[in-house]
Amino acid sequence: MLRGKDLLSIHDLSVEETEEILQLAAELKAMQQAGVEHKILEGKTLGMIFEKSSTRTRVSFEVGMYQLGGQALFLSGRDLQLGRGEPIKDTARVLSRYLNGIMIRTYGHERVVELAEYADIPVINALTDLLHPCQVLTDLLTIREYKGKNLQGLKMAYVGDGNNMTNSYMYGAAKMGMTFTAATPQGYEPNAEVTQNATEDAKATGASITLTNDPYAAVKDADVVVTDTWASMGQEAQHEERKKIFAPYQVNKELLASADKRVIVMHCLPAYRGEEITEEVFEANASVIFDEAENRLHTQKAIMALTMGG
Repeated sequence: MLRGKDLLSIHDLSVEETEEILQLAAELKAMQQAGVEHKILEGKTLGMIFEKSSTRTRVSFEVGMYQLGGQALFLSGRDLQLGRGEPIKDTARVLSRYLNGIMIRTYGHERVVELAEYADIPVINALTDLLHPCQVLTDLLTIREYKGKNLQGLKMAYVGDGNNMTNSYMYGAAKMGMTFTAATPQGYEPNAEVTQNATEDAKATGASITLTNDPYAAVKDADVVVTDTWASMGQEAQHEERKKIFAPYQVNKELLASADKRVIVMHCLPAYRGEEITEEVFEANASVIFDEAENRLHTQKAIMALTMGG
């Protein structure tokens, strides 16, 4: 169903397409662990445009393409004429003549949308300031590994900044029929349009989307608690101010006391211990968090295989 399509947002996926990604990711992970080759993209090439730096995104996509039998090209702003002002629509049309797919990690979401509009090959959103679909699909895979395949009614609480992760969690929870609550400080709520879209998506699956300023209300009886850095890339100048504002939203032992006794805590990394999460909570959930990090590889392999395969 996804062959030749872009992956810009989980909102654009059907429930069936979301399930298809997660199912194939689990299968590819099992194949790798069993030492079974899966050269689904043999002879194909992915261009990786990085306007924002990354550890996990670059390594997981590059290694993923290698394991799928293809090749990945790292393209920084210094490597492309984009860095010298070439229109993104021209870059899209040129790269479409050379590559089989494009992955982009950038700032404004409109850049990804324009790239996809003019490219004749699949475009994968590896992060924008608005959305981070690959990470949230990864997290859904990880939750299924710990909580079972059926996520219907499972309660997830997000605590922290209403950022690209929060936006994508709302979309992901809506597709899976989950009960999702985001707790953010006043004025730091997730994007209003995304919230509305996710609320509409939720009607089809029985999911629920709730926003609150009370982290304790959000976490009560939660099966999964997730958090993220308080100052995203590009917000470094606001770091000290945000530390004061977000201090009541730290994921710590006291906050988790009202969660389900079998709660798992997740973090997409990098984590700033002593800020959004305590050392104690992080280390108690380290196995989950690093499974989550590993699953970026398997989930993105599934996305690439489904969009670029055939």
